[in-house]
Amino acid sequence: TEVTEKLEEVMMIWIKQIRQVLVESEQMRREADDIGPSAELEHWKSRMSSFNSLLDEIKSSRVKKIISILQAARSKTLKQWKELDGNITIAANEAKDNVRYLYTLDKFFGPLAKASPVTMMEHVPSLMNTVCMIYCTSPYYNTSECMTSLLLKITNQMINTCKIYLCEG
Repeated sequence: TEVTEKLEEVMMIWIKQIRQVLVESEQMRREADDIGPSAELEHWKSRMSSFNSLLDEIKSSRVKKIISILQAARSKTLKQWKELDGNITIAANEAKDNVRYLYTLDKFFGPLAKASPVTMMEHVPSLMNTVCMIYCTSPYYNTSECMTSLLLKITNQMINTCKIYLCEG
């Protein structure tokens, strides 16, 4: 029982830390007003990396041993642990899926940032078709919040490109 109590204390510390990571990941992002769509991809890549690292840690043999000991002891902390494990898996899957879908836009980021306004406009129909495809098929990224954020970043990039073009001309 003494070992079980110590392991439960460790488990509760992990639970608290993981809850903090999940809460922070759901908080509103503070971003500059003029960032482009590549920042969206970078955000999700970073989030995917964080959650994949967390999943790797949770699946480690050390953690599995502690869980099996607590299961044998019928610890009450495992209910909270299993819920958090599921939430982390969902967050990791969301990030991975969003990265996969946002990578389909990557080919447009260069033309949006470096082309003249006329050349840039040639890419807009394909870009919007790809955004539409993401909205229609992504299980996670098809919310109005995600789409609004993405379209705002695309618009920011187009405006910045036009400003640069006007200042150079």
